[in-house]
Amino acid sequence: MHTKTGVTILFSFLLLFSFSTPAYVVAQPPKSPPTASTFTANLINIEAAVHETFRYSTNLHNGSAQRRVYELKAMAPMGWNVVFRARGSQVTSINMDGNKDQDISIEIQPAFGAEPSKYKIPVFATAHHDSLKLDLEAVVKGSYGIELTTPTGRLSDAITEGKQKEIHLVVKNTGTLALNDISLSGQSPSKWDVTFAPSKIDQLAAGKTADVVARLTVPDKTIAGDYITTFTAKNTNREAQATFRMTVKTSVLSGWIGILVILAAAGLVIYLIRKYGRR
Repeated sequence: MHTKTGVTILFSFLLLFSFSTPAYVVAQPPKSPPTASTFTANLINIEAAVHETFRYSTNLHNGSAQRRVYELKAMAPMGWNVVFRARGSQVTSINMDGNKDQDISIEIQPAFGAEPSKYKIPVFATAHHDSLKLDLEAVVKGSYGIELTTPTGRLSDAITEGKQKEIHLVVKNTGTLALNDISLSGQSPSKWDVTFAPSKIDQLAAGKTADVVARLTVPDKTIAGDYITTFTAKNTNREAQATFRMTVKTSVLSGWIGILVILAAAGLVIYLIRKYGRR
């Protein structure tokens, strides 16, 4: 009896202890959900002329924990050119570690003669189980164009040494956008002088022309022959050149002096022959 009573008391004590003792569980920190991958741009809409390059600064984020290789592609209009640059090099794909970011520069060159309009250009970064899209906008606002010539199209003339020649030039805006702050300059032979009136055109509307007079001065004793002078009209957007050939002629006085020198030399030779030839 005593043994059974003791076992019963011990069992009751253990049962009571198990219910009264709190359970200790090691708490696990909650796992943070993975960050989604992203493809973003500082500016998605850029305006420029058709001859200029549209440059976009973008950022690609690999939100997964695994390394991924992203293929870079763009759907541009026919004739347009798209270039991706990362880490100082031109790329078509990029290898990225997990949870890392990469800055990517996108350069878009419109097709020659693209009409002024807004163009939407989807750009894609695709990897295994990950496809990202970025919609860029290129607003072509027109084109810059400039031409430099003469009223007749003739780019040659003649001048006498020591004289000045006025050369009439025409600056034409051949684009669809206005040209501002056009400067005129000339590269001529050594010691020649060239000036312009006016030397600067503040603004030239699309399709309009401006007349400019270039004054070319040739120094004395310039040897007869053909000489080249290059005239330039330019601003920050475009530049045009005209190569002008100038034929230099000697003056009448210089010609007579040359003839007299030749006659004097010939007379001296004849005199010496007559004087010393008999001996």
